Parts: sequence; structure tokens; C-alpha cells
Amino acid sequence: MQVNYELYAITDRRLAGGRSSAEVMEKAILGGVTLVQLREKEAGGREMVEEAQALLQVTRRYGIPLIINDRLDVALAVGAEGVHLGQEDIPCRLARQILGPEKIIGVSASTVEEAVQAERDGADYLGVGAVFPTGTKADAGEAIGLDALAAIKARVKIPVVAIGGINAANAAQVAATGVDGLAVVSAIVAAADPEEAARRLLAAFRSGRGRSYAGTGGVQA
Repeated sequence: MQVNYELYAITDRRLAGGRSSAEVMEKAILGGVTLVQLREKEAGGREMVEEAQALLQVTRRYGIPLIINDRLDVALAVGAEGVHLGQEDIPCRLARQILGPEKIIGVSASTVEEAVQAERDGADYLGVGAVFPTGTKADAGEAIGLDALAAIKARVKIPVVAIGGINAANAAQVAATGVDGLAVVSAIVAAADPEEAARRLLAAFRSGRGRSYAGTGGVQA
């Protein structure tokens, strides 16, 4: 499957203001989101399946891949397009054996070593961060910064998606490192208008692609 990683939205019902993930993500897709991940750390298997099925009705309507965070069983049960794995989850190479060659597998990485290993193990893309400090993910660790993000991007051939504290104000700086996309949670899910929030993020990201990275967070025209 040809995947566009430019704007990767991740669910979080705690931030959605009483709206369903399906409702928020449909609006976000209309604003330009190109990939959706279901991430609900507190949900049980049955609840995850129900959430995934509801999201699939939306993502399939618009031809957008649905990625399931951590849960291979849920991804298989609902026929989602792929999974995203953290460093403490089932190893990527084993996930590939289970899911087969056609499914999308993403792996979180915060160092060059983790990124290179994930690529070697068969990952399709990397989620790299946290780039900036974030309160959305309790186990995100310390922010790695833009220099580390650029270093990781330079060492791998597979797509790199930046995650952690990204918003419309810093998206252009992130894009200047050469990454393939942004992954966001609160910048879309907590927005009063997810469609407009997605539109602004995507515009900011694309504006930064024409710049060259100058190191330590700087960009050059």
C-alpha cells in the first residue's frame, strides 16, 4: 500500500471533549489528515475492537489507513492496515511474521540505534520523538530535539514521522529536518475545530519542506 505520512493523527478520547474518535477523525481527515492511529491505553480488547470498527467505517470511506497502537490482536481482528509498536512491545520482526508482508508496521524510536535496528527488523516507518516536551504520552521520555530527529532521518531509508509536542507554530521547523510527516494528538484531538487544525498543521509542514535545516532548531530559507 502506498502511504502518505504527511499528517498522522492519533486518537485520545480524554482530549476529545466528549466527541467520539470517529467524529474527530472524520473532521481531521477532511482537513488533510493522511493516516490515523487508534491509541487508547486504558481500553480493553473488546472496547478497542469496537473503537477500531467505528474508525474503520470512516477511514475506509476516505481511503485512509488505520493503524492500531500496540495491539496486534485487535489489528488482526478488525482487518486494520497496520500496527505501531513501542520499544517495549512485541519485536518488529516477530510482528512481521504474524502480520505478513502487506501490513504496515511502525516502530517508535528515540535514538539512531533504535531507528537502524527497527529498519533492519522490517519496519515500514518510524515514529521518532518525543521531539518537544509533551504531556500527552506519560512514557514519552525526555524531548530529543530537532538535531537528534535530523540525525535519525539521515541514517535510515524508511519514512520518519516526528512526534511529540508538535503544533502549527513549530511544524515548519520540524519539516526542515527532512522528515516525511508529523504525528499529532492534542493539536488535533483537543482542537475545537479538528478540520481547521489539521489544515493549518499540514500547511505549516509543507511550508517548512522548502527550507534547509541549520541545526539546533534553526532553518534557512
